Amino acid sequence: MTVSSTRSAPAPVPAPVHGHITDAIKAPDLLRLSDNIVLARFETLKVYAALGAIRTLLERGIVQPGQTLVDSSSGIYALALAMACHRYGLGCHIVASTTVDAATRAQLEILGATVDQMPPSQDLRLDQERRVLRVRKLLVERPGMHWMRQYHDAVHYTGYREFADLVNRALPDTPLTVVGAVGTGSSTGGLVQPLRGRGRAVRLLGIQPFGSVTFGSEGFSDPEAIIAGIGSSIPFDNVRHDLYDTLHWLDFRHAMAGAVGLLRKHAVFAGLSTGAAHLVASWEATRHPDHMHLVIGADTGHRYTERVFARHHEALDPRPLKPHQITTLTDLAPPWSAMEWKRRPFDVRLATVPSAAAAPPQTPGCSPTQAPQQAPAPLTAPTKPTEEDPSS
Repeated sequence: MTVSSTRSAPAPVPAPVHGHITDAIKAPDLLRLSDNIVLARFETLKVYAALGAIRTLLERGIVQPGQTLVDSSSGIYALALAMACHRYGLGCHIVASTTVDAATRAQLEILGATVDQMPPSQDLRLDQERRVLRVRKLLVERPGMHWMRQYHDAVHYTGYREFADLVNRALPDTPLTVVGAVGTGSSTGGLVQPLRGRGRAVRLLGIQPFGSVTFGSEGFSDPEAIIAGIGSSIPFDNVRHDLYDTLHWLDFRHAMAGAVGLLRKHAVFAGLSTGAAHLVASWEATRHPDHMHLVIGADTGHRYTERVFARHHEALDPRPLKPHQITTLTDLAPPWSAMEWKRRPFDVRLATVPSAAAAPPQTPGCSPTQAPQQAPAPLTAPTKPTEEDPSS
């Protein structure tokens, strides 16, 4: 006689019911674009940074319950900070760029944040300087405020450990290449450091606009550049140059081609920094087929609707596009350049970079960014940067 046995089906895992909107939107959706390209698409990437930073500051006693947090922003970080403050019962004050739109400002105000918006200015460097001066004045007038300093305080790295855990579970046991905008340095650095700390082979590809000081392209300008979040007109202490293996510099037209191409081919509506990362990853993936390429999609495309997506008929075909491959910043040139950075330090304030041959030896007791530097790599004659305020 045959005895049939039945096994009870495993109990279904209940769908999470979140206690706050930040829990629902902080993690990205992972979408496979090709055999070796995966997109991490965020509604807003900076929620990880804001939540992690505030949680750490509260745990350390640096910030007290009910205290007001202040920072300067062009929009994305401002909204993430306001949502995180809403969650933790903290006050929020934003010194907003001229580029903050009405929809973002309305959300900030409804969330309880107070907003200082700078007067209109075509000079975004001046806009940034005005905001910093305004924050400093506020701290004198209201000494109980805490300045978040998203550009400079490494506490913003902490939230991305959770992102690293997610990536490690979703893409295990494979050589990994992370492709993302450099921005303040926290998202890319905060992701790859814990992954490398687990012994994983992880390459990091950073993306910059022309005109940014972060990786020495301030000698150029891109009149159409509106790629908020990936470059800077001032040095950012949170950028750890020695984490990056490869750098790509792209102009607006190439980022637009990547963004429109992503929507056309994969139905993904994402911002310009995501478009730039998508274009770079598509090219890099053909050169490194053994690596899985993870594209960081920082935000949606809504704030680029009029200036990018409504002009989709003007977009370049991304398929034939490729970078000018260089070995020194001397050869840097628009519209798209790529350089093997090899995890070298870079002194932004002196515009000095080691030779392309190898990273310099480290001095005992020094971090990589404190290692001795060589002579400056020459750039073209400087012009005033025109890229959009990078604090997103």
